[in-house]
Amino acid sequence: MEKDSFFNRVYSVVRLIPEGRVTSYGAIAEYLGTKGSARMVGWAMNASHTHVIRIPAHRVVNRNGLLTGKHHFSGTKIMQQLLENEGIEVVDDQIVGFDKVFWDPAKELTIDN
Repeated sequence: MEKDSFFNRVYSVVRLIPEGRVTSYGAIAEYLGTKGSARMVGWAMNASHTHVIRIPAHRVVNRNGLLTGKHHFSGTKIMQQLLENEGIEVVDDQIVGFDKVFWDPAKELTIDN
């Protein structure tokens, strides 16, 4: 039950990431007050395809802008294609200009934990 609650909190944040922007697993974990649980955020992203409401999991990458979750999408280049459709350039599974498209929920949102 607790895991489901955490996953739902993650999904609530991910749904707020604007089109054309990305964030990291760690930034979400820190925003939720669970710094150090970036891996758990990753697990939530891996399970997001089973969620009833669409979760833009392609907008969550590792702290260096690498598409580490790409193998959880239905095709090998789907994550990259989704990001490129939003105007984000990706070369060799790395977001180009990561710092310019990075969206930090701690700076963009207020929290009601």
